[in-house]
Amino acid sequence: MNRGSTIAVIPARYAATRFPAKLMQQLGNKSVIRHTYDNTKATGLFDEVFVATDSDIIYNEITSNGGKAVMSIKQHESGSDRIAEAVADMDVDIVVNVQGDEPFVQKEPLQKLLEVFEGEEGQDVQVASLMQVLTEQKLINDPNYVKVAVDNKMNALFFSRSVIPYSRSSEGSIIYYEHIGVYAFRKQALLNFTNWPMTPLESAEKIECLRYLENGVRMKMIVTEYMGVEIDTPEDLERAAKLL
Repeated sequence: MNRGSTIAVIPARYAATRFPAKLMQQLGNKSVIRHTYDNTKATGLFDEVFVATDSDIIYNEITSNGGKAVMSIKQHESGSDRIAEAVADMDVDIVVNVQGDEPFVQKEPLQKLLEVFEGEEGQDVQVASLMQVLTEQKLINDPNYVKVAVDNKMNALFFSRSVIPYSRSSEGSIIYYEHIGVYAFRKQALLNFTNWPMTPLESAEKIECLRYLENGVRMKMIVTEYMGVEIDTPEDLERAAKLL
């Protein structure tokens, strides 16, 4: 194994466009953000786990329950920018971005994500992310579900809120993948990302990882069987409660 120190950072904004204060919603016996933090820590994969937030409420929710959190100094457009600020002066190799609204974090997908940085082939990997197979047509059509198309080496070709690929022919079966917003970056790749201006496709789709592709950085995608429910809407919270 030849990766250096590995940390997980959970970017957490209090205000969310579609579902304000979603991270502080109660799910079972604790808030969404605490489920995410506790489950990430419980994987035992990381040298350190902390929440990076712009909110006193979220900061206090984590620290008063024995967790670790840092307050962002600047305003940030994206979770990646928030994480980059938090890790800029840290001596780390791999940074994993676990989204705050992913309360059902599990060890296996994160372990698979970290493994792609190992060995000789892993030396070339700068950014990796997770995806899962989408089978329900309703979800495939839903712009809240970001789709990803990959090449035969599992590098991302494109991310879109539209249905990709578009099935023009009934021949052959297409696999649709949903991008799960859990990323692993080499620290320098993340810092580079934050120094690049927003790119045209990223701006159009409102999908931040397109900035990597538009700057010629390959993204390695890993298929995971199960990531639970991402909390984006009140309906998602209901689905999560049932899953719990």
